[in-house]
Amino acid sequence: MPTLEKNHVGFDEASSSHRFVADLLNQADIQLDGHRPWDIQLKAPGVIDSALSRGNLGLGESYMNGDWEAERLDELFYRLMRAQLGQRIKPTQLVYYSLRSRLLNRQTVKRAWEVGEKHYDLGNDFYAAMLDQSMTYTCGYWKDAQTLDEAQEAKLDLICRKLELKPGMRVLDIGCGWGSFMAYAAEHYGVECVGLTISKEQAEFGQRLIKKGLPVEFRLQDYRNEHERFDRIVSIGMFEHVGHKNYREFMTVANRCLKDDGLFLLHTIGKNLSNTVTDPWIDKYIFPNGELPTLGLLTEAAEALFVVEDVHNFGADYDRTLMAWHKNFEAHWATFKDQYGERFYRMWRYYLQSCAGAFRAREIHLWQLVMSKQGMLGGYRRIS
Repeated sequence: MPTLEKNHVGFDEASSSHRFVADLLNQADIQLDGHRPWDIQLKAPGVIDSALSRGNLGLGESYMNGDWEAERLDELFYRLMRAQLGQRIKPTQLVYYSLRSRLLNRQTVKRAWEVGEKHYDLGNDFYAAMLDQSMTYTCGYWKDAQTLDEAQEAKLDLICRKLELKPGMRVLDIGCGWGSFMAYAAEHYGVECVGLTISKEQAEFGQRLIKKGLPVEFRLQDYRNEHERFDRIVSIGMFEHVGHKNYREFMTVANRCLKDDGLFLLHTIGKNLSNTVTDPWIDKYIFPNGELPTLGLLTEAAEALFVVEDVHNFGADYDRTLMAWHKNFEAHWATFKDQYGERFYRMWRYYLQSCAGAFRAREIHLWQLVMSKQGMLGGYRRIS
């Protein structure tokens, strides 16, 4: 640990807040101004006070400003979260986010479009450089995979097998992204697909799939406006944008659009504790109006609408997926440096690596739920 004297940035390390944080971090094997890849290197005053008063919003913004460094942010956040240090600090500003989350519906039809405009519309070229060849922006399945391309193809095929797709079926993809699932399912399983997205960039990119002759359709619309019925429904990495006040409505829409003998697969990130609020830094800079569900909230929303046939947790695979995205991001950053700038670089690096650390610590998870409307006679055969 550093000695208790004034350091190069001119603030008193003997202060109570500094000692408190240093002792707290020590419990997670993290040091201030230490020399290991996950140690925090302070570059400017105010970092500690900002983190204590504003939580991850303060910590993240000070990182974006260049006020502190850590060579391995993923390892830093893995240690912070595995030691559950966040539960021992209650930053005052989190009270605001907690009240806002409980009182407001931040995922109304109007607000639902914000995440498309702010995050997914950054540019297709940017995401093409970071993601795999199929442009799949969700967790890969690394069970037998060695590369990101293999992991994403394995995930897409896993979903197709879980849904028991057969030629001629019509499939609804709620939150279809750039259409990677629809393209794969149409090509390899002979199904027709309709995808819903709130991103203009994604919808425009999807026209390329249509030009290839694949039986897919992109609809630029909110899921709540869909009424057609389908043999199968899938939603991959979209439920995180629905919000707890809309969970029941989401399930009602899925039930309405699914034929009586159909299957519905929901692929979503989830959290352990229902009383935690949306991370304010993620909400402000990455996914506006996002919210992670608990497994209990999911099943409660599905009650009397669906029978949960299967639950599969492979959240640890998201750690590896995020680190693969980060590797691609770093490798191609020179191409986008002039367009986005240093602050964006630090923001994106913080996003990818901190999320990887959270999955590594098992603080958050990736669930795939397979559901039917009345329960499959004879039971559902587990696919893995």
